[in-house]
Amino acid sequence: MSTALIKNLQAWNTKNGSVIQSLAAPVLVIAILALMVLPIPPWLLDTFFTLNIATALMVMMIAAYMVKPLDFAAFPSVLLLTTLMRLSLNVASTRVVLMEGHTGPGAAGAVIEAFGHFLIGGNFAVGLIVFAILVVINFVVITKGAERIAEVSARFTLDAMPGKQMAVDADLNAGLIDEPEAKRRRLEVQEEANFFGSMDGASKFVRGDAMAGILILVITIVGGFIIGMAQHGLSAGEAANSYILLAVGDALVAQIPGLLISVAAAMVISRVGKDNNTGQQIAAQMLGTPRALAITAAILIMLGLIPNMPHTVFLGMGSLFAYGAWLIYRRNQKTAEQAQSGGAAEAPMPGALAAPQQDSEATWDDLQPVDLLGLELGYRLIALVDKKRQGDLLTRIKGVRRKFAQEVGFLPPAVHVRDNLELKPSAYRLTLRGVMVGEGEAFPGMYLAINPGGISTPLIGTPTTDPAFGLPAHWIDERQKEAAQMAGFTVVDSETVMATHLSHLMQTHAAKLLSRNEVQQLVEHVAKSAPKLIEEVIPKMVPITSFQKVLQLLLEDAVHIRDIRTIIETLAEHATSTQDPVELARRVRIALAPAIVQQIYGPTRELNVIAIEPGLERLLVQALGNPQAPSLDPGVADLLTQRAAEVANKQEELGMPACLLVPDAIRNAIARLVRRVAPRLQVLAHSEIPETHTIRIGPILKGANA
Repeated sequence: MSTALIKNLQAWNTKNGSVIQSLAAPVLVIAILALMVLPIPPWLLDTFFTLNIATALMVMMIAAYMVKPLDFAAFPSVLLLTTLMRLSLNVASTRVVLMEGHTGPGAAGAVIEAFGHFLIGGNFAVGLIVFAILVVINFVVITKGAERIAEVSARFTLDAMPGKQMAVDADLNAGLIDEPEAKRRRLEVQEEANFFGSMDGASKFVRGDAMAGILILVITIVGGFIIGMAQHGLSAGEAANSYILLAVGDALVAQIPGLLISVAAAMVISRVGKDNNTGQQIAAQMLGTPRALAITAAILIMLGLIPNMPHTVFLGMGSLFAYGAWLIYRRNQKTAEQAQSGGAAEAPMPGALAAPQQDSEATWDDLQPVDLLGLELGYRLIALVDKKRQGDLLTRIKGVRRKFAQEVGFLPPAVHVRDNLELKPSAYRLTLRGVMVGEGEAFPGMYLAINPGGISTPLIGTPTTDPAFGLPAHWIDERQKEAAQMAGFTVVDSETVMATHLSHLMQTHAAKLLSRNEVQQLVEHVAKSAPKLIEEVIPKMVPITSFQKVLQLLLEDAVHIRDIRTIIETLAEHATSTQDPVELARRVRIALAPAIVQQIYGPTRELNVIAIEPGLERLLVQALGNPQAPSLDPGVADLLTQRAAEVANKQEELGMPACLLVPDAIRNAIARLVRRVAPRLQVLAHSEIPETHTIRIGPILKGANA
C-alpha cells in the first residue's frame, strides 16, 4: 500500500506540477496588472519589493553561469515580465506615497523608508544625485551598449544563418553527422537567430524602463508637493522632507533591480564562446598568462616607489600580482613537464621486454580475438583521436562507416583503433583480420597537397605519394595551403588523409568485411521492413552460407548490394533450379544490370566500352567457357592482362570509365584474370547491358599477332 501511495503521489506531483508551471506566466501577468490598479498595503509592497530584488539577483546569477546564450533562451520573456513588475510596483508605491506621504517617511513601507534613510542618510538632495548617477550608468553606459550589441548580433546572426545551414547539410552529405544531429543543429541555428532577434527588441524594454523611472520620479515629486501643500497644509520644507524623500527612496528601490537586469542583459548579449561560463572564461583568459600579471606587478611596484605615493597600497597590490604570476608560471611549467614525461613514457627502450603484470595462471580471457578491421597509430598520431586535444579522427571514422553503409549496402564492422609503438612516430597501419592491407604516414598540423595531374607549380614541402590512390603529393605547412589551393592542388589535413585511405581500403576489401555476423545483421534489418520475404527465402530456399557467398561475389566485382530486396527476390526466383553461388550471383547481376551500369557510367545512355578482338574472343571462349577444354595458355593470359591494364589506364586518363564487354560464358573468368593488374577495370557481360542503353565500341584488345 505504501509503495502504491508513493507512486500515486509522484504521478500527481508530476501532472499538477506541469499544470502549475503552465499557469505561472498568466497568473504573474494578472498579478502585475492588479498591482497597477488595486490599492496595496505597505507590508505587501515590502514583500513585492523584496521579490523584485531577489528576482533581479537570480536573473543576473543565471546570466553569469550560462555557457551559451541559448541556455537562457527565455531571457527576452523574463526581461519583459521583470520590467512590467518594476513598473507596476512603481505605480503602486507612487499611489501609496501620494495618499499617505504626509504621515511620515514610513508611509510606503519599510523597504522604501530603509532606502531613504540608510542609503542616502535621509538627505533627499543626496538621493537625487545618487539616482541621477545610477540612471546615467544604466541608461547611457549599460543599456546603450547592450542595445547596440543586440542590434549587431541580430543582424550578423540572420546574415550567417544560410551559411550555417549549408554547413550542416555539407556535414550530413559528407557522413560526418547523422540525420537527427543535422535536425538538432538546424533547430539550434533557427533558435539562435530567433533569440538574438528577440533580444534586439527586448533591449528596448530596458531603455524604456530607465526613461520611465525618471518620469515617475518627477511626477511623484511634483504631485507630492501639490498634494502636501494644497490638501494637507504642509509647508514647502515639510513637503520636501516627506514626499521627495519617499519618491527618491521609491526610485532607488526600483532602479537598483533595473540596473541588475540591465547588467544581466548585457552579459547575455556580449557572451562569446560556448565552452565555459563567464567566470571561468574570464579567469582562464585573464589569469592564464603569467607575463601580463608580472608586467602589471612591476608597474605597480614602480609606482609605489615614487615619493608621496601611497606606498603600502601600491607595493602590497604589486606583491600580490607578482605572487600570482609566479604561481601561474609554476603551474604551467609542471603541466609541461608532466606532458613531456608522459610522451616519453609511451616509447619503450628498443629491445626491452614487457614484464608480466601479474603472477597468475593463463586463462582463456588472455586470448584476444583478431580485429576484423584495425587502425594502428604511431605515438605522434595519438593526439588525432584525443578529443581533449581537439582530435576528430574518430568522428571521421564514424562518418566513413556511415557513408560506406549508405553506398555499399551493409554496415561494416567497427574500426578498432590502438597505438603501436613499433611503428614510426608519424606512421599508421590498416589491418584486415590482423593482416596489414595498407600503411602510410601523417603529420598533425600539416597538409597534404595532392597533384590531380598536370600541375607543374613547385611547392615547398616534403614530396610523397597519396596513400590511397598513389598520386604525387607534398606535405606542406599551413603557410603554403592557400598558394597550393590556388595552383590547383587538392589540399587536405592529416585526418582526411587517413579517413580517405581507410574508406578506399574498405571499398576495395568490401567482400572480406562481409562476415557471417554482418550478413545475419543485414538479414535481421531487412526482416523489419519485409518479414515475409525473408521468411520465405532465407534460410528456407537459400542457406545463409550461400547467401553470404553470393553477396561476397557481387562485392568482389564492386557491385553494391543496396538493393537487397531485388537480390533476395532474384534468389527466390532461381533457387529452385540451382544452388551454385556463382550461377546465382550471375543471375543477380543481370537483375541488377541497370544499377550496375549507372554505378559505372552515371545517367548517360550511350556506353563507351572496351571490346576484345573476335579471334582472341573465340580463343578465350574455347579455353575459359568449357570446363573440359584445355586451360588458357599462360602467355595469352599474361598478354591479355597486360593490354587490359594499358587500355584501362588510357581510358581513365581520357576521363572515361574503363569497362570491358565480354560474352556471358567468360565474364567471371575474365573478371578474376584482370582484377589483380587492373582493379578499376569493370567487366560486363552482354546480358548485363539494359535494353534502354546503347553501346559504342571504343578500344579493342588484340591478340599477339596484332
